[in-house]
Amino acid sequence: MLSLLKIRNLALVDELTWEPESGFLSITGETGAGKSVIMGGISLVLGERADKGRIRSGETQCSIEAVFHLSNTLQTDLILEDAGVPPCEEGMLVIRRVITASGNKQFINNTPVTLNLLRRIGGGLVDMHHPEAHRSLTSQERQMELLDAFSENESTLKEYHAAYRAWLDARHAYKELLDSEMANERELDFLRHQMQEIENAAFTAEEAAELENNWKRARNAGRLRDTAMPMAHMIDGADDALLPRLRQLVRSARELERLDAATAAWLTPLPAIVEELEDVAANLQDYADSLCGDPAELARLEERISTLDTLKRKYGADFEAIQTHLEECREKLSAIENREEKLEELAAEEKARLKELKTAAAALTATRRKAAPRLAELFLHHARQLGFRQSLFEVSLQPLAEPGPNGAEETDFLFGPNPGEPLKALRLIASSGELARVMLALKSALASRDDTPLLVFDEIDANVGGEIARAVGCKMRELGSDHQVISITHFPQVAALANHHYLISKVQSGERTVSRLNKVTGDARVEELMRMLGTGGENARAHAMDLLQND
Repeated sequence: MLSLLKIRNLALVDELTWEPESGFLSITGETGAGKSVIMGGISLVLGERADKGRIRSGETQCSIEAVFHLSNTLQTDLILEDAGVPPCEEGMLVIRRVITASGNKQFINNTPVTLNLLRRIGGGLVDMHHPEAHRSLTSQERQMELLDAFSENESTLKEYHAAYRAWLDARHAYKELLDSEMANERELDFLRHQMQEIENAAFTAEEAAELENNWKRARNAGRLRDTAMPMAHMIDGADDALLPRLRQLVRSARELERLDAATAAWLTPLPAIVEELEDVAANLQDYADSLCGDPAELARLEERISTLDTLKRKYGADFEAIQTHLEECREKLSAIENREEKLEELAAEEKARLKELKTAAAALTATRRKAAPRLAELFLHHARQLGFRQSLFEVSLQPLAEPGPNGAEETDFLFGPNPGEPLKALRLIASSGELARVMLALKSALASRDDTPLLVFDEIDANVGGEIARAVGCKMRELGSDHQVISITHFPQVAALANHHYLISKVQSGERTVSRLNKVTGDARVEELMRMLGTGGENARAHAMDLLQND
């Protein structure tokens, strides 16, 4: 549930802190008092795009913070962890938006996130409904989503989607090769030339890595040898070489140790130093002997470097890229030369994937056909409580010519609100009042299978009469037993049924007009219901109290 909503400098709201309770909550107030700001604030924390025009006049930024306490955070935590965002602690999810003239920022659990991630998380937190949104019910895709939710066929649906993607990939691969033109001889010759050029060069990864160092060594062989040989002679070989003198030093040290054993501790390293210098001298001699000043070898290395540089210019920045290009040429040439054989292979693959898809589709269709009449029956139960006493409803499933993204059929919710009239698709119903009640009946039918924690209804009781409005309120109150329900309403019949009633009003603060949200109870609630009834006096008070007593 939504446990905290903080809004600063959004439209008429300078600062609002609201800690909504669970159950069914109503928000009422005069037109223009700022009820839409509550909807706007919730929409913003769910990822709705924002612009600087929503910032309160005279301010540089606005912010909205929402805290949700979730009974099950498993799915939310998986999404957050995949995005590198800390998971919820003790079931608490914190969302914050900051809107400035220069841009917007959003945070989840105090970590900056993208707008797309915020929308993904927000989509599972709140179900928003307002008069303009009921038309989504007329979408056949949305209707199929509702039917699947009622069917509880998530695993079957996942299997179908996996089979559908596999079939699409197989069909695309087949059509791509089928539609491609046969390569002409010039293209084939060009592929073969590239392959031959790379293969004839016969570079190995080891040669490519060492080639430049080998070339530098061969090019500077004389200077390297002229430097290494004197170094070797300085250590051992010259009249004043280091090693003969060090060997004498070692002999003297041994004599010193023989006469005074205490000197051994700090004279011990001398023999090791001699051994290391002997190794250095030997290595310098071997290194100098290995240096080849052969002009032919230098020319060979220069030619190999030139060849490698040419391949890099044509086929890639390094040896690995050149080898990748070679493999691509081989695959492309093989595909062209074996086109007919490959087509048969891809056709067989598509046929196999299609067979698997049809099996998955049949299983999915079975879940839907089993659930459709049960959904229709449950819908009618709720719809008749909302004034459609003799209405008819049917979930129609029509086969598609070929499987689609959502199955092998499409659905249409058919509704007949009045007796004697034929059933019509919901998209042909013009009345927003009727659509609002249809939506509420569907939400009620799906309540036990819908795990969305918060439902928000913004004036969906518009264009209905008082008796029907009360039925709408009763239905929202029922939903409040499974969800947190917030209703923004102008109907006293709806507001009186709420477990908690809030009044939003405009007040003067200095020279500015601001919106305030306050909980109303007792006499204050009766006064607000009297205002909504549009009359005063004892009769209005008695009517308001009667509405509350009959909740």
